[in-house]
Amino acid sequence: MANGEDTRETKTEAANGNRRRVGLVIGVAAIAIIAGGVLFWRYSAVRVATDDAQIDGHILPLAARVSGTIQEVHAQDNQFISAGTLLVQIDPTDYKVALARAEAELAAATAGAQGARTSVPMTSTTATGDVETAESDVASAAARLRMAQARVKETEAKATKATQDLERMKTLVAKDEVSRQEYDAAVMTAEAARAEHEGAVAQGRDAEAGVRGAQAKRTQAATGTEQVAIMRSKAAGAEAQVAQARAMVERARLDLEHTSVKAPVSGVVSKKTVEQGQIVQPGQPLMAIVPLDDIWVTANFKENELRDIRPGQPVNIKVDAYGRDYKGKVDSIAAATGARFSLLPPENATGNYVKVVQRVPVKITFESGQDPDHLLRPGMSVVPTVRTK
Repeated sequence: MANGEDTRETKTEAANGNRRRVGLVIGVAAIAIIAGGVLFWRYSAVRVATDDAQIDGHILPLAARVSGTIQEVHAQDNQFISAGTLLVQIDPTDYKVALARAEAELAAATAGAQGARTSVPMTSTTATGDVETAESDVASAAARLRMAQARVKETEAKATKATQDLERMKTLVAKDEVSRQEYDAAVMTAEAARAEHEGAVAQGRDAEAGVRGAQAKRTQAATGTEQVAIMRSKAAGAEAQVAQARAMVERARLDLEHTSVKAPVSGVVSKKTVEQGQIVQPGQPLMAIVPLDDIWVTANFKENELRDIRPGQPVNIKVDAYGRDYKGKVDSIAAATGARFSLLPPENATGNYVKVVQRVPVKITFESGQDPDHLLRPGMSVVPTVRTK
């Protein structure tokens, strides 16, 4: 009996010990769950994450600026190139000829403009001299006219006196008071006086014509100002032709430079569509360059997750491709939801409207120096976690 009772007591104590241990384990587990829940709550309360995010970057398309035949191609797909590297060479022969022609036209226009500029002061000086000469000629012609008019009056008086003397001689010769010889001399004197008067009248007419001619020359010389203005206008036109020719030279030089397509930035060549011997036209795509030094993350957070997100907050970025974390910070928040920038924005003005939580793009930048080997590529999926507090 005693042994049975001892056995029962031993079993009872063992059962009690097991219950105490199970209780202890349950208690410890409960405490661990509670502590884990508290820690998770405290962790998630100050962090916001999304898996709707990807790496973005600039994609620079390169297109032909001029037409021509592709002479050389110095880049291949996925090749890293430095800024300023010659990528494509278009045959420059035609553009060299065009540049030489434009330079020759510029030289001709420059020479013409120089001649036009020189003719302006020459025309001005000549016009001034012509006016002065014309004024002098008019004064001289007027003086000759006055002399001719005085001569006409003088000869007219002589002719009148000679005629009167002849009339008296006729009376005297009829009475034989003067000799026939004296009468004949009077006749000759009268005829000479009339001839002299007629010559003086003719000279007077010539003098009047000379005055009119001098006045006409003076009127013509007075147009020298207009002639100078015309020459100045021609000079301005020549200068405009020089400017036009110079612009053509610059255009030809730019076209020649555009036959060499160079990399505007350092990056990786992508979407190469050009081949040697191909004929291209202006605007035709040749390739694209992706600069991997300037990349960022576009994270589409739910609109109710933006409450505590602010620019400058630290971000942990997990890249799916490498399973590696990167450091970054919130740069900015988009001005509208992603749906508003879609090709067909949703229209909620319907009778069967169902509210959908919208997502707003948030730009997150990487801290510098984390990707020296340029492993990150635009389009890669990432999971950013923003620490809000």
